[in-house]
Amino acid sequence: MKTLTLAAIAALLPVTALAHDGMHINDAYVRSTNPQVGAVFLQLENHRQVPCTLHSVTTKAAERAELHTHLEEDGVMKMGRIEGGIPVEPGQTHDLARGGDHVMLLGLTDPLTDGDSLTLTLDFGDCGTEEAEAVVDNQRSPEDAAAASEADPHAGH
Repeated sequence: MKTLTLAAIAALLPVTALAHDGMHINDAYVRSTNPQVGAVFLQLENHRQVPCTLHSVTTKAAERAELHTHLEEDGVMKMGRIEGGIPVEPGQTHDLARGGDHVMLLGLTDPLTDGDSLTLTLDFGDCGTEEAEAVVDNQRSPEDAAAASEADPHAGH
């Protein structure tokens, strides 16, 4: 009996190790200030042994999704596309947060209502793709988002 129990535990160990490997998407949420556009915020967490780069995001909720960031030019904040993707080194995290990097949803197929959720497919190139659910939360303040990410960094698994 003892041998059988140990064999069962040993068989599960590789599965447990794989469950924490890969890219993790934490605390994904969406905001929309008008019926045509929205923005996705989340945390990327790299549990792989190699750098991974987020190249693109797709969703059925919008005609297209683009990686964007905010840049200061001549004292004015402007939003622009991120060329080349968003790299995340092994063991590191990268926050897509208000006022910084984020995913712009352009040409929304339906208005985004608080409490709704949408499925995102994140393309990490050689590191594969990951799916995540993002909840529409138009009431969340930037402080609430930071607190949620710090309180439970694994909320998106």
